[in-house]
Amino acid sequence: MNDVKVVATNRKARHEYFIEDQFEAGIALTGTEIKSVRAGTISLGEGYVQIRNGELWLYEVHIAQYEQAGRSLHDPKRPRKLLMHRKEIVRLQNSTQERGYTIVPLRMYIKGKLAKVEIGLVRGKHQYDKREVIAKRDADRQIRREWKEFGRE
Repeated sequence: MNDVKVVATNRKARHEYFIEDQFEAGIALTGTEIKSVRAGTISLGEGYVQIRNGELWLYEVHIAQYEQAGRSLHDPKRPRKLLMHRKEIVRLQNSTQERGYTIVPLRMYIKGKLAKVEIGLVRGKHQYDKREVIAKRDADRQIRREWKEFGRE
């Protein structure tokens, strides 16, 4: 029914943070911005979310200017308002203030006709955590290689 087309993912977030919880938020975009999002010309890498006056705002997400727009171009890195229920915003605010979590965008997608952002409540990884994940991934890869060789003989 609702087709979901992922237009951008934040792979850096999964490497840099432990993702504790995920939420879906709508995003308020202008006409040229939604056209650029549909075209997939977006970067979530440096993005983050802050709560200002009880509202969620998405910062440092680059949505490229739409080429066929003519004179009505938008600022590629302007702050954009995220749309969520008040109860969820309060829950996010309490988590970021009390427990030291951060909110980052994980992916952006088109759901039906609407643009949505999946945001994550995250906690930063230390360098040794990142090395541990890389070592585990390499070990799994080596095990799969061994199984392939064992299966052929």
